[in-house]
Amino acid sequence: MKLLVVEDEALLRHHLQTRLTESGHVVESVANAEEALYQTAQFNFDLAVIDLGLPGMSGLDLIRLLRSSGKTFPILILTARGNWQDKVEGLAAGADDYVVKPFQFEELDARLNALLRRSSGFTQSTIVAGPLLLDLNRKQASLDDQPLALTAYEYRILEYLMRHHQQVVPKDRLMEQLYPDDDERDPNVIEVLVGRLRRKLEGPGGFKPIDTVRGLGYLFNERCT
Repeated sequence: MKLLVVEDEALLRHHLQTRLTESGHVVESVANAEEALYQTAQFNFDLAVIDLGLPGMSGLDLIRLLRSSGKTFPILILTARGNWQDKVEGLAAGADDYVVKPFQFEELDARLNALLRRSSGFTQSTIVAGPLLLDLNRKQASLDDQPLALTAYEYRILEYLMRHHQQVVPKDRLMEQLYPDDDERDPNVIEVLVGRLRRKLEGPGGFKPIDTVRGLGYLFNERCT
């Protein structure tokens, strides 16, 4: 999933970007609200982590602007210990959850995953489509109870398509998920990755969950639960 981190403290920003990337996410990190507004105007994000104590425009004002402009992705706020008023104001402005500084990364990661599951309609740590099971915590997939040997990119594509099951996902959105910093994205790369993924997913009984919608993108045709 593609995440935006808005944190002015450089060490914490770098730490979050590193750890969240290791958790399998695509992460864009910025130091202020103005950069965040630019990023959200240019790219699609699945979730944002926003520090309330930003320089210049505050985190609260940033959240209000994002919500008033129609951005509906989940927002998790970072707030100072014991400041209950910040928590209340952040949630009232449109945030979905909060973590109090200092925090353990494991708590933040668990809250992010819970928000991502709820936003995509899933409340469990797994997504199931017929014989295919996706373990969101372990970042693993299995077909007919047999583990699938997926590359990191193949897994990201599969998770994104399953979270957006029965919706057409454009190629350029998948490219953003995989290569957020590459300005010269080659759509042929997505075709190759999806082709490899399809071959690994072909199961008994004609299980072929990924369709190509010509000129538009890809569709995960199975209902996911």
